[in-house]
Amino acid sequence: MIEELAETLKAQVVQTHTSWVLLLKDVVYKIKKPVNFGFLDYSTLEKRLENCQKEVLLNRRLCQWVYLDVIPISLVDGQYRLEDPSNPVEYAVKMRRIPEERLLKNMLDKVSKEDMKRLANHIADFHLKAERKDEYGKLEVMKFNTDENFMQTEKYIGITISKEDYGFIKERTEGFYSKYAELFEKRIKEGRIRDGHGDIRLEHVAFLDEGVCVFDCIEFNERFRCGDMLNDMCFLSMELDFAGREELSKAYEEEYIKRTEDKEAELFLPFFKCYRAYVRGKVNSFLLDDPHYGKKEEAKALAQRLFKLSRSYAELIP
Repeated sequence: MIEELAETLKAQVVQTHTSWVLLLKDVVYKIKKPVNFGFLDYSTLEKRLENCQKEVLLNRRLCQWVYLDVIPISLVDGQYRLEDPSNPVEYAVKMRRIPEERLLKNMLDKVSKEDMKRLANHIADFHLKAERKDEYGKLEVMKFNTDENFMQTEKYIGITISKEDYGFIKERTEGFYSKYAELFEKRIKEGRIRDGHGDIRLEHVAFLDEGVCVFDCIEFNERFRCGDMLNDMCFLSMELDFAGREELSKAYEEEYIKRTEDKEAELFLPFFKCYRAYVRGKVNSFLLDDPHYGKKEEAKALAQRLFKLSRSYAELIP
């Protein structure tokens, strides 16, 4: 189906482990693969349709100009037809194509601190209006996530993370839970746990003529999307630090903290950034076990750098 559609549309095909993306000049069609990874289930047509609808609905909160519709793909007279509802065999998310040069990852030498402040306000406004999800702010939920990280990365000790760094990050993380347990409850009561984005990264931010756009949020799993507002926003500041743009990261964080009036931000930021860098180190380590991935040395080096960044944040955890 994908090859036939690509040929008919003269589209470029990009694959991820969860979807096929058909790139045309002005639009993009994103088709979900029939996969089930436990934390993500696209195994039936009904589930793929439901997740396409969620993707459009959730992403329009932060990027209203890009997500156009969910469209059916029908099989008619032996041919696959886009936007034909007569015999749906698949569904796709139809999006406006964002020019590569408008993505933040490709604009790091052009953007200013003022741009970062605009972005911070865009995300802060979104968080402050988003639905409360108090249950995801509990200490045991955050601890489940960090425990899972340490368990899943133990096999990479001596490969992408040193034994000393692994032990140090784990110790600082556990110490934070012991020392500041009551603050997790306080943040829940203050309404700081929201239905967020879950993946605010350099490649998911664009500066368009209409305004700032943050796209490609996590639609398939609430545990990955919902949580502390500060944890959601600081994924991006961690990536800015990693890219060597600490001054942009600082401007972004300061504006966000001011806008959200977060009194504990100074305390929680190193903890959450340590967590975010660790997750990225973990994900890149996983690529070493993928038999189909061809750039393993690159993934290994990237994971090593991310774990070192996580260690540097751990040193700042009070």
